[in-house]
Amino acid sequence: MTYKSKFGFGCMRLPLTDENDSSSVNQELFNQMVDIYMENGFNYFDTSYAYHNGKSETAIRKAVVERYPRDSYQICDKMPTWALTSKEDNDKFVSEMLERLGIEYFDVFLVHNINTPWLKLAESYNTFEYVRKMKENGTAKKIGFSFHDHASLLEEVLEKYGDFLDVVQLELNYLDWDDPAIEARECYELCVRHGLDVYVMEPLKGGVIVNPSDEIKDEFNKFNPNKSIASYALRFCASLEHVKIVLSGMSSMDDLTDNCNTYRNFEHLNSEERDFIQSIALKHKQNLAIPCSDCGYCVDACPEMIPIPEYFTLYNLSKSQPEYNNYRLYFDKLADEKVPAGECSYCGTCLDFCTQHIDIPDELKKICKHFKEGFTPYSS
Repeated sequence: MTYKSKFGFGCMRLPLTDENDSSSVNQELFNQMVDIYMENGFNYFDTSYAYHNGKSETAIRKAVVERYPRDSYQICDKMPTWALTSKEDNDKFVSEMLERLGIEYFDVFLVHNINTPWLKLAESYNTFEYVRKMKENGTAKKIGFSFHDHASLLEEVLEKYGDFLDVVQLELNYLDWDDPAIEARECYELCVRHGLDVYVMEPLKGGVIVNPSDEIKDEFNKFNPNKSIASYALRFCASLEHVKIVLSGMSSMDDLTDNCNTYRNFEHLNSEERDFIQSIALKHKQNLAIPCSDCGYCVDACPEMIPIPEYFTLYNLSKSQPEYNNYRLYFDKLADEKVPAGECSYCGTCLDFCTQHIDIPDELKKICKHFKEGFTPYSS
């Protein structure tokens, strides 16, 4: 496998016509991005039943399936584990996904987001066995699962099901590589020991890596002004031997152009660059108040539907850029338009679903205090 073939188009964060409506995919722009992506020799698209409220699959059908021959692209889709209520749901969801995409088989099919609560659902409704049969009958060429939890749970799952699986999709990036809360390195090494390919999601940690403080931006510019911040993160993942696909969620043409350039002219990460990004990872951790990757699983689990990642983003920005005092305005606006952070009931439901293992209720309490008591009023 060449490094070029590792570049996958993640369809979780597609361009929108309305930033407040995740289902409003900008189809025209996405079509243009797909054309450029394909013209550059890339062909792997990753989606899910849930992405963009189901519109991601439809957008792929319109941009890819209806415009390119079937043997020219690969599509990965995922079983919505959290929505399963019976064994029959496995077949229901797969049929719906195939219909949305307009295809007869998946190149890769994953059980979505295995963690402690959703593993119980998948096992209750025989989803792993169902997926095994999908490969046997040709509905999926490769099968596996995406994973968001500790290495100990991953080992448990691989011991049970690893003998008939092909792929594990891991959250992996240079910020999480040696983080004891995420255990990215340990999870990667477990997959290697079990002989499974690793597909990478969140190589930019939900945008955290490419939206650093000005201090970190200056460090990158001094180190090499000719390479983008994103390129180091993608090359870190793609340089790992057993990583076969690195997904990148792209919502703009600039993102696509930069990523295509990284893979067209791929350079294996050298030792000097590895040392540099390790130092950057330490600075990130010092500057980042809450290490949220903006996956949104906590919002789906929250009984109050509090927009938790959005509050975390505002808090992080206000801590890293204290000289800009208008974040209180955005905090109030978010509370008015959606749900106030103070509506948290401390039920703890979100805790099992946080991919970063953040104490969400405690952080929300801290955020409320920060903006209401310990924060400079916004300017008029």
